[in-house]
Amino acid sequence: MAAQQDSAPQLHIDSDWKAQAQAEKARLEEKQKSKGPAPDESEHGGLPPATFDSLVDLIASQAVMGLGAYADRNTGRVMIDLHGSKFSIDLLHVLEEKTKGNLTPEETTRLQQILVELRGRFVQIVHLLAEQGKAPVEETVSGKPGIVTP
Repeated sequence: MAAQQDSAPQLHIDSDWKAQAQAEKARLEEKQKSKGPAPDESEHGGLPPATFDSLVDLIASQAVMGLGAYADRNTGRVMIDLHGSKFSIDLLHVLEEKTKGNLTPEETTRLQQILVELRGRFVQIVHLLAEQGKAPVEETVSGKPGIVTP
């Protein structure tokens, strides 16, 4: 009978794990407090900082979306909004003109490159749609809504 009691598994309770976890948590909190809050998280709620590049990216992404780069989430179809894309490209041009001389060389170069790329894609899409007979070039330039579903 004594042999059976010796071979039976024994239960070992580690009651100190809670104290160790709390001590580790306190150390991490102190370390975080000494660093101070991260500027992105405290000021912007997890969003990237509001910079000139962020503004350019926001407007450029609207233009790209209007040029059919992304499919509609609900339908899965590509939507082309030439009027909206032209407006976004025009906004970037206004931004370029109004900030001339006030940007860093990197910001100026980046904005110019984005404008060249977007204008090229816009012209490409307009000509492709004109060839397909979906949207004549005259309609897209006149300012009429140019939403096309290919």
